[in-house]
Parts: sequence; structure tokens; C-alpha cells
Amino acid sequence: MTIKSPRIALILLLLVSFFWGAEFVLIDLSVEVLPTHTFNALRFAIAALSLLPLLYFARETIEKGMMPKLLGAGLLLGFLLFIAFYTQTEGLRYTSVSNAGFITGLNVPLVPVLAFLLFRQHARMNVWIGVITATAGLYLLTMSDTLALNEGDILVLICAFCFAAHIILTGRFVSTLPVTLLSIIQLTAVMVYSTIAAWLSPDPAFYYPEATPVSWQEQLSSPIIIVSILVAAIFGTAYAFWAQSACQMIIEPHKVALVFATEPVFAHVAAWLFLGEHLGTQGMMGAGLIIAAMLISELGDRKHPPKMEPLDHTAVAE
Repeated sequence: MTIKSPRIALILLLLVSFFWGAEFVLIDLSVEVLPTHTFNALRFAIAALSLLPLLYFARETIEKGMMPKLLGAGLLLGFLLFIAFYTQTEGLRYTSVSNAGFITGLNVPLVPVLAFLLFRQHARMNVWIGVITATAGLYLLTMSDTLALNEGDILVLICAFCFAAHIILTGRFVSTLPVTLLSIIQLTAVMVYSTIAAWLSPDPAFYYPEATPVSWQEQLSSPIIIVSILVAAIFGTAYAFWAQSACQMIIEPHKVALVFATEPVFAHVAAWLFLGEHLGTQGMMGAGLIIAAMLISELGDRKHPPKMEPLDHTAVAE
């Protein structure tokens, strides 16, 4: 399916941002009863299967000798996603959905900073302004009278760093490797890593040690868990990958960045509507600064328009 209307493309991208933001609430409710590694294993198994039909439409060519590099890149990117999604999902057990959404958004200003530190890619002034703004926003959003980040905020901050590293490395791999197959490999890798982690853990795979023991059949028949896994896998990953790839063929990158900056806003609105979360005045100021930092980092230099690769945000799924 080819998208020809810019208006339709913007609507589709806004839906992506909505799904990414809203799924925070569903995941938060699910991980209260289902361990993180098990949730992620199921989520990414379905996500990888959902992308398989795209192989037919993509008609990608695998050149001779490419498969080892493709597998290596997929396993590396998958490991970064595994850490990112584990820390984000686990972090939701200890911090608010609103905090998790806005802190995850810090991956936007972190990308050029990590690119500078890892590969000495030049970071322009707007990037450093964005980092300073984001740091101030993080302080206002998360710091209480104790002047310390809680465990959940720290985990989600690790997630933001992993997403940023994933975006940087993805940009280096997609220029020479088939994107759809690379995506499927790394999503499958996350499923495998999560399954191994759940198996190696001394805790039960389908319930927490302090909870009443239940069978996997009982746990996976829960409507909230079924809906959460399906929404996160199909809409937050498979649909998001297709929509971003298709829409960026006719939409300028700076407009895509502007739409994706609404993700944490959707997360906060969903948390307010369904969980009754409130950021307060200080938290709202911090959230506003983080969004400002995202926009400054992506849109602040008109002479060098931003370049976004497919799957830049499916991990923000996320």
C-alpha cells in the first residue's frame, strides 16, 4: 500500500504516536501481574510474526555473503532493544506512566550526544542546548524532596540511553542491509533473549514470587494481558514500522519528528484518564522542558534537517 496524501500520512503517524503513548498504560497494568521477561517474550514473538508479510511486499535482495553480517547486526540491535524494553517495562513497576513516557523521550536529544561520544560525529549547538534543557526537565520531573531518582526512573533512563544507541547503530546498518529482514531478526532476537532470561530467572515465569501461584493458561487468559500484548506487538511495533517507513517517503523528517514529540503527551493523557495520575506543577514544567528539548534537538538547525531511519521509534514503543 502506497501513501500519496500528506494529510493521510500525518494522521497515520499521529496514530503511531498515540499507540506508543497509550500502550504505556496497558503495559503498566499487565506487568503488575505478569513478569517483565515473559511479557516481552510474548510481545516480540507476535511482533516478529506480524512483520513477516512485509517480506513479500519489500522484495528485498540478500546478496552473497551478507547473511553473517545481517545476523550479527540483528543480534546486536536486538540485544540493545532487549535491554531497553526490559528496563522500560520493569521501570513501569516502580515509577508513574507519565514519568516513563517523558523520560523515554530523552532518547531524542541523547542520540547526537552518543554519536559524538562514540563516533566523534559533530554535535551542533542546538543539540547541546537540547541536552541542557532535557536535563533541567528531568530534574523537575523526577526529583522530590529527597533529591534522588527512584528505581523506576533510573531504569527508564537506562532505557532511553539504549534506545539512543540503537538508533545510532541502526543508521549505520540500514544503508547496506535489507531493512525489513533486519527488523524481523532483531525483534526475534528480543524474543529469544527474553525467553532465556525468563528461563534462567529463579522466579516463576508467569507470576511474581509474592503472588498467588497461577497456571500459564489462567494468566494468559486475562483480557488485560491479551489486549496489552496484542496492542504492543501489532500496533506499537508492526504497524508503527510500516507507517513510519511508508509515510517518510512523502513527509519531511522534521514533520515526522514534530509528530513523534506528542508520544509522551499521549502517555500522560492516558495515565490521567485511566490511572488518575497527576504530574503537578513542577512535573508539568519538567515534562514541558523535555518536549522542548526533543524539538530543539530535532528542529533547531534548519541548515541541517534531521534524518530519521526506519525503526527509530518502534523501540520507543514503545
